[in-house]
Amino acid sequence: MPGFLQKFPKYWLFQATGWGMFIIINTFFAFTFDRFNPDFIGRLITFVGVGLLFSHIMRNVIGRTKILQRPLNQQIIGLFLITLFFAIVVGILESLFTFIFDIRIDQEAEIGEAQVVVSNSFYAFVYFFIWNMIYFIYHYIAKSRSQQLDTLRLQAMVKELELKTIKSHINPHFIFNALNSIRALIDENPLRARDAVTELSNILRSSMQSENLETVTLERELNIVRDYLALEHIRFEDRLRVEYDIDEDTLDQPIPPMMLQTLVENAIKHGISKNVDGGVVRIISDFRGNNHELIVRNTGKLNGGMNKEGFGLSSTANRLGLLFGDNAKFEISDTQENMVEARVSIPVQVH
Repeated sequence: MPGFLQKFPKYWLFQATGWGMFIIINTFFAFTFDRFNPDFIGRLITFVGVGLLFSHIMRNVIGRTKILQRPLNQQIIGLFLITLFFAIVVGILESLFTFIFDIRIDQEAEIGEAQVVVSNSFYAFVYFFIWNMIYFIYHYIAKSRSQQLDTLRLQAMVKELELKTIKSHINPHFIFNALNSIRALIDENPLRARDAVTELSNILRSSMQSENLETVTLERELNIVRDYLALEHIRFEDRLRVEYDIDEDTLDQPIPPMMLQTLVENAIKHGISKNVDGGVVRIISDFRGNNHELIVRNTGKLNGGMNKEGFGLSSTANRLGLLFGDNAKFEISDTQENMVEARVSIPVQVH
């Protein structure tokens, strides 16, 4: 039986339920007030038959005129006029049947035919008005849900496209800087340049494996960063010092792929390379409350050349917003230790 109901069109299920309830309620009151007789049965069959037929026709008219796709004020006016028209038609037909088959009730026998038509049309208008309100509300809710689903799908598509766009910029951006480092080594030290190419291939392999991922573990990202720093150390030698302060419990926390590498790259490009004596890059990962904090500090000052609106930093903020919404934060600032600090805060993911 449930399988049959699932295959049965919802519209006819609602029609059968609505008119079935109408029959039950009127029959109940007819028994209660001792009015259950052949005339009552005839009137009930007549009204339900005509009402079922013309409510179905009315539904087709509503569909063909596409009233429910118009602005709300036009929907209200259109439904009112359609309800009024079909109520008058049903009122006339019901009155005609009652006259032909002589199934009028006592009150109708005492008034004129025109008044009978008006009375029947009024009651038909009330029932059709309720019918149309239910029909309108059902489709309004269905339309709202459909619009919400479409909006969510669109937001998901936009989010996916934005993430792909950001990723497509990150890798070429990094490759450009890495190749500049290798180019600087080719004439000075070919052997070290060869080592640099090996490091670069390791980084590219890792980044390509992460291309289709929205997040990777911190441990995996750190492997890419170590390869990158090994490559940059060939270029800067003793001018680049690296320090790690990593809580091992944070290694399985998810972060956007290439995000940490981007922050480290900016620290070297805008901090270490601008300083004749070089400096230090310190990478910190720890828990603070319910957040995973990832910090990259480097020697230098923001007003000394680092562009807070550069692509690497703007892409970091955009990716965090797309993946974690307002729950993630990204800040970059000077510290009192002649250091620049880039701080990322991401909600802790429980495994």
